[in-house]
Amino acid sequence: MASKPGQPMAESGELIIQTRSVFSLATRLHLVLSTVASLCLAPGVACGVGCGVAYAGTFVRAPAKEFTAALVALTPDDSLSGRSGKLRARILAPSRSGNIRILQRLFGDSSAQRRPGVYTTSDSVSGRPFSFITLLPFQARTRGVVGGYRIGFWPGERRGTLAANKRPDGFIEVTAANQDTPLSEHFRLRDFLTHDQQNVWPKYMVLHESLVDKLELLISDLQSRGVRVSRLSVMSGFRTPQYNARGVGAKGGRATDSRHQYGDAADVFVDNDFDGQMDDLNRDGRVDLRDARIVMESVERIEGQHPDLIGGAGLYKSTSAHGPFVHVDVRGSRARWGRT
Repeated sequence: MASKPGQPMAESGELIIQTRSVFSLATRLHLVLSTVASLCLAPGVACGVGCGVAYAGTFVRAPAKEFTAALVALTPDDSLSGRSGKLRARILAPSRSGNIRILQRLFGDSSAQRRPGVYTTSDSVSGRPFSFITLLPFQARTRGVVGGYRIGFWPGERRGTLAANKRPDGFIEVTAANQDTPLSEHFRLRDFLTHDQQNVWPKYMVLHESLVDKLELLISDLQSRGVRVSRLSVMSGFRTPQYNARGVGAKGGRATDSRHQYGDAADVFVDNDFDGQMDDLNRDGRVDLRDARIVMESVERIEGQHPDLIGGAGLYKSTSAHGPFVHVDVRGSRARWGRT
């Protein structure tokens, strides 16, 4: 493969992509990503960023060029750390072409692509971990159950009316050992689990990394306006269809076709003091819907800046069971409800 003018070549003839430590990790990885994408995944591409790979707690070394090849799971206009710059993981869906090749390059055999799990890399310059999460195929569910974990059926699925674009690509397998894997600077895998079957492991969930990215942007936007946010609590993330169905109707307040079932929605509130309630964001001495509106205003600004993250947002007032909160999702079309 011919190199571009000025680009170094290894003695073996392989093109070397170099990044300098003067750049931030996110910048360096984005530069590598853009270059690899432009080279169309040519074999033999190597990277000057050293990395290691860990699976199930066991650290192993992997050639730097193999980590570079893995970066092509992203689109050329996106960085490895997302629009927020704070993602610490990427989800590799079975339906995306190239993901099998990524895992084969990283782990050297075909068993990796069939093995759901969390594969963690470590950048040699910053030492900061970054994970690739592989999915258990959707077809692994049998009669609404995966392993011993009850999932249920999506709306319309048993009638054959579940749209292809609504069917999940697969499930993230969450174990007692990997549940604390960072998805981003502020969120971990366990933050988005369904709140049931507490003693069943492994658990399975559906999650879109774009939701996590949007929540990180939400935190950054609030902080830029003087709102202290050290913790954005996820009251409800993914809900299995069988769990969601138990709360459908006026009593439970859940929608039959709730976005939570598709892994692209979260109910959130700022909870810096860990008291399980929304904080007094406007500092008026009380916690009410006015504080939730501050979060909603931030959602509006983010969607204005990032139209590809557009989605639903709703305000919910306090009840005897919870304080005020905001629903946020990335469904792909604008929707608003509550006293907005």
